Amino acid sequence: MESSVNEGNWFEIRNPQEVTTPALLLYPDRIRANLQQLVQQAGDVSRLRPHIKTHKLAPIVRLKLELGIHKFKTATLVETQMVAAAGGPDILLAYQPVGPNIGLLVELAQRFPHTRLATLVDDLSIAQQLALAAARAHVALGVFVDLNVGMNRSGIAPDDHAFELYQQLTRLPNLEVRGLHAYDGHIRAPQMEQRREEWQGVVDKVQAFRARLIAAGCPVPTIVAGGSSTSGLWLEVPNTEVGAGTAALWDYGQLQTCPESPLVPAAVLLARVISRPQADLICLDLGHKAVAAEMPQPRVHWFGLEEARPVLQSEEHLVLQTPHAADFPPGSLLYGLPYHICPTTALYDEVWHVEQHRATGRWPVTARHRQLTPTATSATPISQ
Repeated sequence: MESSVNEGNWFEIRNPQEVTTPALLLYPDRIRANLQQLVQQAGDVSRLRPHIKTHKLAPIVRLKLELGIHKFKTATLVETQMVAAAGGPDILLAYQPVGPNIGLLVELAQRFPHTRLATLVDDLSIAQQLALAAARAHVALGVFVDLNVGMNRSGIAPDDHAFELYQQLTRLPNLEVRGLHAYDGHIRAPQMEQRREEWQGVVDKVQAFRARLIAAGCPVPTIVAGGSSTSGLWLEVPNTEVGAGTAALWDYGQLQTCPESPLVPAAVLLARVISRPQADLICLDLGHKAVAAEMPQPRVHWFGLEEARPVLQSEEHLVLQTPHAADFPPGSLLYGLPYHICPTTALYDEVWHVEQHRATGRWPVTARHRQLTPTATSATPISQ
């Protein structure tokens, strides 16, 4: 496995004629190496609660279980269903449910009674609705108070309001208050010293708030915190689980943010040249619908064509400007690392898995969908 992880042309496949493009290729040996690195870094596997939004795949959930990882983090109900159906025993839906999703989360708790389910809350009225729905269904749900620690996306500041909310949650029936959630995705400085300095301000606030709750007699068993960029730092903090999700596949963005990391990219985009509209231009079959478009260009780091400049991207086309265009006639293959793999995976119904330089099969990206299904779709285990 080691040689295939580190060899220079690790991404190339010998049977490209069998793969239509654009395609997303995953490399199980590199995924396994990344997950083993996480387990080694954590020391205690119970410190890990990796987010599955990056891959959304049951085979990778099963690989995590095989390596001893038994806690999971999700962003949608469909992701939650997929992990539960794959055997995940402990799942945190890191997204406050509202509207019909409250009832659907309770439904999942009924359908998977052996799975320990929890969710985030930052609003008392939502928590009350959750408690009522859980009581009517005779199930129990775990809840974590979602803290806004600087990203300003969700959660509430660790202040008096959050303190009062936490105390009120402990009095609601059918809810088990399991701790605090603090996501610091805004901390992305490529210099570890600056990243640590920014992170320290976050951890100080969270730890002070936790100490205040404990002093008031509130149970605060766990803090779920961080993402792939700060997971190593949060592992220094006791009673903390880290949610490093991108770590399984890594991407070009994380290579820039965390250059010190030993993790390796395990997901590659495969595209073909479809046209040469000018002497210095090539057009690829990789438009907005094939790679996450929320980032500024370049959205892909192309192997062997690193100097190419993207000049136009539309739904199904990507035009690159390069003095080497003559070397890439129509039909030529290009392999590239996406800048952001998580929303890129969600664009594909299926991904190819690559074994010993051959695309050997496809996995359905079950959890890219939005609607719950009566039974979760199974997939071939990663070890096969």
